[in-house]
Formats: sequence, C-alpha cells, structure tokens
Amino acid sequence: MNNESNVLTLKTLLGDYPNTLALKRGDVRSPNIGFDFADVKMPHTAFKDVVRHFKYDVAELAIVTYLQAKAHGKPLVLLPAVVVGAPPHPFLVYNAERGQLSPAELNGRRVGIRAYSVTTAAWIRGVLQNDHGVDLDSIKWVTFEDPHVAEYADPATVLRAPAGKQLTQMLLDGEIDAGVVGGADLKDPRLRPVFANPNEAAKTWCEQNGALPINHMLVVKESLAESSPAAVKEIFALLRESKRAAPAAAELDPIQFGVANIRRSLDLIIHYSAQQRLIPKRIEVEELFDEVTVGLK
Repeated sequence: MNNESNVLTLKTLLGDYPNTLALKRGDVRSPNIGFDFADVKMPHTAFKDVVRHFKYDVAELAIVTYLQAKAHGKPLVLLPAVVVGAPPHPFLVYNAERGQLSPAELNGRRVGIRAYSVTTAAWIRGVLQNDHGVDLDSIKWVTFEDPHVAEYADPATVLRAPAGKQLTQMLLDGEIDAGVVGGADLKDPRLRPVFANPNEAAKTWCEQNGALPINHMLVVKESLAESSPAAVKEIFALLRESKRAAPAAAELDPIQFGVANIRRSLDLIIHYSAQQRLIPKRIEVEELFDEVTVGLK
C-alpha cells in the first residue's frame, strides 16, 4: 500500500467477472484510490495468501474461509459486498454409468470435494443435512487440498486422496460415488446431478429459504479499515458501481450489497458452518463487520 501523489494504491485480489469488469478495466475509477490487481487467474488459489500471509489490502475471499479466519482472530474485515454467488445444486454429480444416485442414497458413500472447507461444499452439505436428512458423518469426504486457514483441522470423516489423483477421474473410475465439480467437467455426459432438476431445485430452495447462496465476498485488511475508513467506503461504492455497469443478471441474482440484502444468506451459511464444525460456534451476522462496514449500503 502506498500513498504517492495523493492516490492510495492498494494491492488487490479480484477475479474477472461481469460484475468486476468495469472496475478492473478502469471504466469505474476513483481519483483517490488505485488498484494494483494481482495477476491471478483463479482467485481461490491465492486465498491462503489472504488469510495466512495478508498479502493483499483488498481481496475477494470465500465466505466460509472468512468465517474461519474470523474465528481464529485474523486481522481482516468483511464488506457487505458479494463478488461471486451461485446455488450449489448443479455441482454435486455422480457417474450415471454406475447407476443412479439420489441425495438420500449418499449415506455411507465416498464424496470427492476439493477441500472440506470449500464454500460450495458447505452449502451442499447444508442442503443435504437439513433438507434431505443425510447423515454427513456417515460419508467419507475425499479431499485434494488443505484448508486455507492453517489453524482449522478437518474432521475425522475427511480422507486425503492419493497423490496424483484427480477428482473427476476418480468419479469416472468408481473410486468415489459422487463429487463436487465445476467448469468443463460438468459438461461430461456421464456425469449427472445428484439433485434431480438442479436448477429448479435451486430456485425452490432459494424461495423457501429466502436466501441466495454466497460464495465470495470482499475483505480488507484490518489496518486499512482502521487507518482509512473513507477508502473502505469508496472501495465498496466502486464495486457496487461496477456491478451496476454489468449486464442484467438472472432472476436469482446473488451479487447483492448491504447487510440487509444478504443477512439471511449470511445467517444460513453461519448456521451450516457451525453445524458442520467448520467454525467452533455460531456468531451473529453483525460480528462479521466493523463499525464502518456494517453500515455500508
């Protein structure tokens, strides 16, 4: 962070999304703040740098990672600004060549996930446990990465995949029964969603719960929040303006701003995280913010 020529330049981790494009290409800008955007194509690969090494002044961060960072006293402050969000239902899949698999049939199975604390996996487990009666502790969770927050230890139900194994290939080979996958892997015709009609199921779930699943939100260093609260307010306003410059979103738009708009979603992921022992205890939504960020709208 430097302050040359009266411009506060902030080292920033922010992915390329429709809602961030205007900010990243400079269409939305400020005379007071400059962003030194890290050249990181997949921001989740840098989340350890955010919570372990505090490499960035401003960063997008998975909400479960932030909850764990908060629980372990990391000097980061949340802004009520969603960067990435998506209903989790389409991402839990099975290999149809090995027979059909429904949520209720997951008890006692092996399910592959990138890491146990991945936010999408936490949402999926919450849906399975609370809406489908799945016993999460009966499942062996096969993982491929460590948690971002070093102090967090995976539960005993977590197994590490053998070195060199890939989640999707393990699924196709029958070494795991289901897995949380994304990107191009979802297009493989052999893979089918565990949740039948996942888009409709997601829409119904969102309506019933009054929530839009959050994946990544914006955080700043606590030192920046304390030294430059005006800058934090401006960062929030710039990201909100960048989102407004994006094309119109789908009917269920998770990219929301302000505590009032995301309270229910945050309360639910806190509840799921406590249930799954991702965090030691429930906390209140307001505890995620400081006295400045809690009032941002």
